[in-house]
Amino acid sequence: MTMSIPLSVLDLAMVGVGETAEQALRTTVDIARFAERRGFRRFWVGEHHSLPSVSSSSPAVLLAHIAAHTGAIRLGSGGVMLPNHAPLVVAEQFGMLQALAPGRIDLGLGRATGAMPAAARAVRGGAAGDGGPDFAGRLADLIGFLDDSLPAGHPHAGVHAVPGPVQGKALGGGDVPGRPEVWILGTSEAGARCAGELGMPFVVAHHFSTTDTLPVLEAYRKSFRPSAYLPRPYVMVCTSAVVATSEEEAYGQALTHVVATLRMGVMPPGLIPSPEEARAYSFSADDHAYKERWLSRIAHGTPDRVRAELDRLVGDTGADELMVTSNTHGCAARLRSYELLADACGSADRNAKFR
Repeated sequence: MTMSIPLSVLDLAMVGVGETAEQALRTTVDIARFAERRGFRRFWVGEHHSLPSVSSSSPAVLLAHIAAHTGAIRLGSGGVMLPNHAPLVVAEQFGMLQALAPGRIDLGLGRATGAMPAAARAVRGGAAGDGGPDFAGRLADLIGFLDDSLPAGHPHAGVHAVPGPVQGKALGGGDVPGRPEVWILGTSEAGARCAGELGMPFVVAHHFSTTDTLPVLEAYRKSFRPSAYLPRPYVMVCTSAVVATSEEEAYGQALTHVVATLRMGVMPPGLIPSPEEARAYSFSADDHAYKERWLSRIAHGTPDRVRAELDRLVGDTGADELMVTSNTHGCAARLRSYELLADACGSADRNAKFR
């Protein structure tokens, strides 16, 4: 049976014990090519820093590589953490991607830093803060660069993002591809209202906080104002799913992610543990409560069970699109989880547009 809404993938190039970044990144490319063959609409990668278990620290670089190995699937960031970057640099990177893969690029933007405080300061060149208060200004500048529409009197007036629209305006210039689709990612009502008021598509990070999803989506839909790019609200729900041929195997793989998150505060943080190591982990009383909360955020089990959970999630949220991330130990298990998911959900129409 085919899922009633489009299905997409978020991948973080996870590195497990006994594996290397090279293997993890090669698997990410394999998953992107598989997702394209099976009709998934999008393939996104995230931005995280200072975590040995996550190799996707530079979305633009990774997306350029994936673009060279695919030909039709939409590629994007889930997301670029805008507080970490100068808006002009982001506009140039994704303008470059749009020129390399015209009409296939999404720019998902996050309001956080994607890093622990110390790493966030290092990424930002020593600057403190999480970037929240100045996100709206950075976003406005970024859109201005992408559209080449900064008004006279703006501090950056006369500065152009290249590749970009200015090349089509230049004497003798030809057609240039339209700008990437810009999305806002979030777990909070503040981020949802930001997306709604600007008439932008919104991704709710259900895999981070399941209890906040419904109020966040309500805030987005209530605040939505139609824009030139989007006439009505468009919601993508991102959730975790681990699919295996048995409940026991899926549980063991889901548990590896739980133990990895428990260890994030340990210095130095480690790689994704094996299922055997995760099962042998000594959970404290507090850890047990944490484990149950995290496992409740992961749809894990056999294909039919996971499909049923995803169907319920779509019904509860009214999602227009579903994005799934499978975090496992082992490159083969990660790819196999997506294969089983595709078999359970059927193909999606990747070419349909939300506007």
